[in-house]
Amino acid sequence: MPTYLETVQLLASAQKDAARGAPAYSRFVNRRLGRLLAAWAFRRGLSPNAVTGLSALATFGGIAATALLAPAWWVGVLVAVLLVLGYALDSADGQVARLTGRGSPAGEWLDHVVDATKISAMPLALLVGWYRFDAVDRAWLLVPIVHAVVGPVYFFAMILTEQLRRAHGVRSTAAPGGRLPWLRSLVALPTDYGVLCLLFLLYGWISGFVVLYGLVVLATAVYLALALGKWFREMGRLGASAGGAPAA
Repeated sequence: MPTYLETVQLLASAQKDAARGAPAYSRFVNRRLGRLLAAWAFRRGLSPNAVTGLSALATFGGIAATALLAPAWWVGVLVAVLLVLGYALDSADGQVARLTGRGSPAGEWLDHVVDATKISAMPLALLVGWYRFDAVDRAWLLVPIVHAVVGPVYFFAMILTEQLRRAHGVRSTAAPGGRLPWLRSLVALPTDYGVLCLLFLLYGWISGFVVLYGLVVLATAVYLALALGKWFREMGRLGASAGGAPAA
């Protein structure tokens, strides 16, 4: 069996291209963290689905803490660590699958179901925690409610767009080199799940946290509104190029 460092190098050579417009933390930080965890998982013989399970345990442990524990600095650190770990493992499962050749439709399905669940559960858990501990003014409870709509819609639209591109043979990865991929990644940074994970480091400063969280949700909503129009026009062009009429 290769050493740990050799495994990391193998994973780097087998790394798939970043998705077009992938936000900066996910692209430049989380994938590297995932690679280190994937090397650990590979050397211990863990399957991709087992890594997905570990990701779910860490992620939902962090999410549950926001509903069960009153906001405090140590709660924020705990939540941030668990969410960052869960997100890195979410990247690691696919890397293990590519390295071992054990990827499957069932594994991809499981990965997306876990992702969809955490995106819906996080704002709802925040809402419950804030309400239980009377942590914020009632008006701020609207922020996680909005997030519970914006987050799943953004995730579903992004995944569906990617699947339709793939079905029509469109390459949906960032071009190597140049400034454009970096600019796209930076512009999309407020929508990055990794940024949301790190934001919990400020959870003990609840007045500042809710403002910053509200700005992240607002930025995501604005980005989503712009992206939906762009994606819809792109899907119309895909339909036209395939000989069909764009959807009404």
